[in-house]
Amino acid sequence: MRLDAYKWEQAKPAAGLPLTRPSEIGLKVRRLGLQDYVPLWQAMRYLAEHPRQGRDDEIWMLSHKPVFTQGQAGRSEHILDAGDIPIVHIDRGGQVTYHGPGQLVGYLLIDVKRRKMGVRELVDLIEEAIVEALATFDIRGERRADAPGVYVNGAKIAALGLRIKNG
Repeated sequence: MRLDAYKWEQAKPAAGLPLTRPSEIGLKVRRLGLQDYVPLWQAMRYLAEHPRQGRDDEIWMLSHKPVFTQGQAGRSEHILDAGDIPIVHIDRGGQVTYHGPGQLVGYLLIDVKRRKMGVRELVDLIEEAIVEALATFDIRGERRADAPGVYVNGAKIAALGLRIKNG
């Protein structure tokens, strides 16, 4: 089964792992399909800049049309040949990331203050959730102390890019 065709209800816990549905932790899931990067980024920025009491925390699951995002640590020389692929300069940490069709992307829009979470705890929880999701497909993912993300056989399968506002 391809990950981009994954349906939550089809997940089977591997090796006795507990399967927690997003709704059980107060997280609304939006499956948005294939999206242009800029309008989605603008929507996320708007929601972050206009917090509303009582708004549900959400995770947006989607794929992007081809795009390079250049974070605050990124430099133009990191992109050797973009061809016709647009480059979008964004306000998150990190360097340069390629997003494209078939690549599953999850955006968390959560109130870290309300959940009383620090950045390190959030990163740990995201990485552990990815490891557990991979385990449902009998894929052994692992976290590394020296680098953020999740790895399978030493190769990165999941990268993290966070922008925390007023958190």
